Amino acid sequence: MSRNERQARPSRGPGQRSDGGPRRGGGWGGGRHGRGMSFEKAKDFKGTLKRLMGYLKPHRLQLIAVVIMSILGTGFGIAGPKIMGKAITELFEGSIGKMKGVPGQGIDFDYILRILLILGGLYVASAFFTYIQQIIMVNISQKTVYNMRKAINDKLSRLPLSFFDSKTHGEILSRVVNDVDNVSGTLQQSITQLISAVVTLVGSIIMMLSINPLLTLVCLVTLPLSVMVTRFVASRSQKYFIAQQRTLGELNGHVEEMYTGHVIVKAFGREDKSVKEFNKINEELYNASWKAQFISGIIMPLMGFINNLSYVIVAVVGGILVTRRTIAIGDIQAFIQYARQFTQPIVRTANIANIIQSTIASAERVFELLDETEEVPDSEDAKVIGFPRGEVEFDRVNFSYKKDAPLIEDMNIHVESGQTIAIVGPTGAGKTTLVNLLMRFYEIDGGRITVDGVDIRELRRGDLRSIFGMVLQDTWLFHGTIRDNIAYGREGATLDEIVMAAKAAQADHFIKTLPEGYDTMLNEDASNISQGQKQLLTIARVILADPAILILDEATSSVDTRTEILIQRAMMDLMKGRTSFVIAHRLSTIRDADLILVMDNGSIIETGTHNELLAMNGFYADLYNSQFAGAGREAV
Repeated sequence: MSRNERQARPSRGPGQRSDGGPRRGGGWGGGRHGRGMSFEKAKDFKGTLKRLMGYLKPHRLQLIAVVIMSILGTGFGIAGPKIMGKAITELFEGSIGKMKGVPGQGIDFDYILRILLILGGLYVASAFFTYIQQIIMVNISQKTVYNMRKAINDKLSRLPLSFFDSKTHGEILSRVVNDVDNVSGTLQQSITQLISAVVTLVGSIIMMLSINPLLTLVCLVTLPLSVMVTRFVASRSQKYFIAQQRTLGELNGHVEEMYTGHVIVKAFGREDKSVKEFNKINEELYNASWKAQFISGIIMPLMGFINNLSYVIVAVVGGILVTRRTIAIGDIQAFIQYARQFTQPIVRTANIANIIQSTIASAERVFELLDETEEVPDSEDAKVIGFPRGEVEFDRVNFSYKKDAPLIEDMNIHVESGQTIAIVGPTGAGKTTLVNLLMRFYEIDGGRITVDGVDIRELRRGDLRSIFGMVLQDTWLFHGTIRDNIAYGREGATLDEIVMAAKAAQADHFIKTLPEGYDTMLNEDASNISQGQKQLLTIARVILADPAILILDEATSSVDTRTEILIQRAMMDLMKGRTSFVIAHRLSTIRDADLILVMDNGSIIETGTHNELLAMNGFYADLYNSQFAGAGREAV
């Protein structure tokens, strides 16, 4: 049974699956259980960072090129202030000498022009290497995120149905889209900024030492204070960035759920409750985001204060040194520029630290998804049923959603090829669970299930599921043409085969009445056709697939009486020669079944034909009589 079917059933309680099994929460922290907003730090900050860096290993040579380009680009830029200082010294000393009337003194404009040309060349070279660095880093980041998205997509295809039952679509989408985008932005921008910041910091210190070690020492005095401020603020903002990402996933889940079920929400008049729930989660997201940004935003003003303090000290000490003629005024101007360049990497690193907090939180959420327990791998020497007959057997099967709460115990069923097996029972009896086990959506705890004598665990899941055709109570159609939706049943189907399947499902007539016929485009959720028409298309899809075994879950419940009669005839033709499992809610539709299994609390409590079960005057007879007694009262 697909996710869409389980989520669409309004009869399910918030703590239960549609078949009565418990809805198990995962370890993500982004679900509804996180309502209390208990902030928590990253479980393994260093491990997550190391794992994230592991995605960059295939690009080692390109990263080395990025470092080289960064050194060249930043290095050419760093050389500028000292060379410019020589021009300022020339202008200052030449002007002073001329004002004092010293013979031969004046401004050497040729010397200044050469300096300006050298500066222009340096800055052009710096811009060129910086551009190359950015191009290479964009390529690295996009390939890395491409591989990460591919890994996530492959992972999702290997996850069991229980995973999707315990997570909302919004939670999963938040990790696949929002968190991966967050990581992408950091890889593309922050790594180059970090490399540039380190090069600028080291280069500025070297240039400052070459100008005056005393002034350099004055600048370095404020460095420990900057580091302390950065670490103090970053450590306190991290938990709020984690909460921000977690609550964002929760908000996405709520919005997606309410949008998917907007008809039900309106039908039951729960718009106000939905809005209140949205506002509550939105407020939590606002509080977490506000605190994260507020605390991280403190870094910039504090760093600005420390930088200005350093600037003042350098200006005062430098002025004294100039008056004592131990340093040229141009060198003071260059040193002040280097002092600014020296503090900028610290400020930039502080800002990057904030970004990294958010990125590590996102990466951790992505890795949690990648670490989810996968389905049991297919057997390497898997068997293949070339021409399936449809003989099915449950041999002492045991199954439970939770280890301490067994649902199915010692179940034994033998179904001959071509038989029609009806499965009846109250809600939560285990009817859908039976089908899920047969399709290997869930793995059994004990015993075995065979198809044509072959244990289904010895078959590849794809091969096993190709034997089955499913027509379910809740339809699933994708955004595309009617032709494509029917053709989904069999790859490479021709238009003639599609039309034949549609005719067999009594869908051809209504399709031809549409403006574009079989090329009519279905919008999202196929809301531009009726529910009954949707069901007809899904039936046509299964008819086209021509499976050996059918699974029917009250397939005609969404169509009118006249169409139901036509479909029943088509289904009877389709079922001939095929093994069919019919999950029945209306017992009048299964009178002709070869065998009826009556289930309650995960066990088969009665078996037999319709007449045999009525003669037993047991559970089935009570169900049957209660349905027709209710129908009789309604008729009166």
